[in-house]
Amino acid sequence: MKLNPKLSLMVNDTTLSYKFFEALEIVYQTKSQREAARILGVSHAVLNRRIKDSENKSGLTLVTTTGAGSKLTYDGLKILKHYQYLMKRLEKNKIPVICGGYISAGLLENLAADYGLDCVIYQTDDESALDLYDKGMVDILVLDDPVKAFMRDLDFIPLARDHFVLVTSSDEEINDVNDLEGKEYVEVSGSVQRLAWNTLDNMGVDYKIVKVLKSPFEALKIVKRNENLYTFLNNSLFNDSSLVKGSDLLKEDTNHLLTMVLFNPDNRYLSGFIDFINGRGRKVIKNLGFRSI
Repeated sequence: MKLNPKLSLMVNDTTLSYKFFEALEIVYQTKSQREAARILGVSHAVLNRRIKDSENKSGLTLVTTTGAGSKLTYDGLKILKHYQYLMKRLEKNKIPVICGGYISAGLLENLAADYGLDCVIYQTDDESALDLYDKGMVDILVLDDPVKAFMRDLDFIPLARDHFVLVTSSDEEINDVNDLEGKEYVEVSGSVQRLAWNTLDNMGVDYKIVKVLKSPFEALKIVKRNENLYTFLNNSLFNDSSLVKGSDLLKEDTNHLLTMVLFNPDNRYLSGFIDFINGRGRKVIKNLGFRSI
């Protein structure tokens, strides 16, 4: 079954059909109503009537005609550009689009590279990724926080397990949860860091969040530059170096699942990639610092 979208547009409470916009686009390209009528397979009178009828209903002058030909007015060009923008958003992507949380999208990028999948990948926060998924602009949605999938009752595929590491550039040894008392933290909003904060709350540890960011990469940068700041980062992301130290102090308390949702589960183009993830890709997942399902 072949499905193609056609779009009408409300202009000043008047519905202008896709046929009108097709005509408007050709007039803009040819600068001639007569040539546009020939291309559309209608008479010049029919096309002119179609334009005049739309102008009368919308109260706007959309096309002007001179001895040199026809051209769109400012209003005509404005609504045509808006129509073209909307149609572009409705176009089906020629290659798969993968979008999701910073950690899970990074994992999919590596898996796609190993499989040889030509795709577009967007790394963002889970909520932004879900918004694009709801608009049908994503073929594969991946979520850092499994709660988002449960809350929306999404049919998800488990990808991997991860946990959080306490990260700091301080030389202080952190061996016990009580050592976290009074520390200042950088929070990554909308992330599974909530598990760390809940654990500290439940243990009665007093802490202060002094900065809130969306990206774990930006949080890492700030902690590297300030030895008085701490944060929790995914174990798969954390890279031990001379600039920062990590602690698995809350490893079991922050253990969580990364999930994947297919917009169209029957997409044959992606079926081989999904089989790869559930098979040979497990070795790739493990090598990247995740725990396999």
